[in-house]
Amino acid sequence: MKRIDIAVVDDHDLFREGIMLVLRQIPGYHILFDASDGELFLEKLRTQKPDIVLMDVNMPRMDGVSATAQALALCPDLKIIALTMFSDHLHYSQMIQAGVKGFMLKKGNKQELQQAISEVFKGGVYFSQDILQKVALRTFRKDDEQRMTARELEVLGLVCSGLSTPEIADKLFISVKTVEGHRTNIFQKTEVRNTAELIIWAIRNDYLTIE
Repeated sequence: MKRIDIAVVDDHDLFREGIMLVLRQIPGYHILFDASDGELFLEKLRTQKPDIVLMDVNMPRMDGVSATAQALALCPDLKIIALTMFSDHLHYSQMIQAGVKGFMLKKGNKQELQQAISEVFKGGVYFSQDILQKVALRTFRKDDEQRMTARELEVLGLVCSGLSTPEIADKLFISVKTVEGHRTNIFQKTEVRNTAELIIWAIRNDYLTIE
C-alpha cells in the first residue's frame, strides 16, 4: 500500500492536533505538515507536496477558499478535502468552485475520515451524508445551452437530493425504467460516476446551489 502524505490546515490548535493524532493511528497515513492558516500552508506547499490536504474553511489571514484556489494554481493535481461545520454552508459552493474534492463535517468520526481520504485519494469525490441532505434546498438556472431536457433537469435535482430511483418514479408519476433511462442520460452527459460527482458538476456548471 502506497503511503499517503497528508497536510492538515486548521486555525484551531486543539482540533488540528486532535485530527493529526487520529491520522497517526491509521496505517499508511503520514502527516507531511500542518498549518494554522492559508498563508502558512502555501509557504510550506512550495517545498512539500502532500497527496491529500484537509482544509478548514474559516481561518484568519487567508481562508480555505482562497488557500484552495491558490494551492491548485501551484499544484493542479492536489487533492483537497474541506473540513466544515454546518455554519460554513454558505461557503460550500465557493469551495467547490475553488476545486475541492470532498467535504467532511468536523463532527465526523475516524471511520468517515478514512473513507473520505481513501475515496479522494483514488480519484473520486466525497460528501458527508449530513451535507448531502442540505442539497434539498436548491435552485436551478435555465438550461440555455439545452444540454438537458426539462425532465432530465427534474431528475437531476431529485438525484442530487438523495432520492432513490423508485422514489423519483413515485414523485414524478413515471416508471422506474423511465427514471433509469433519464439517470443514464444525465450521467453520460455529465461524465460522472456517482451522486457526489454529479453534485460537484451541477454546482460548477451553475445548475445547483447548496443553501
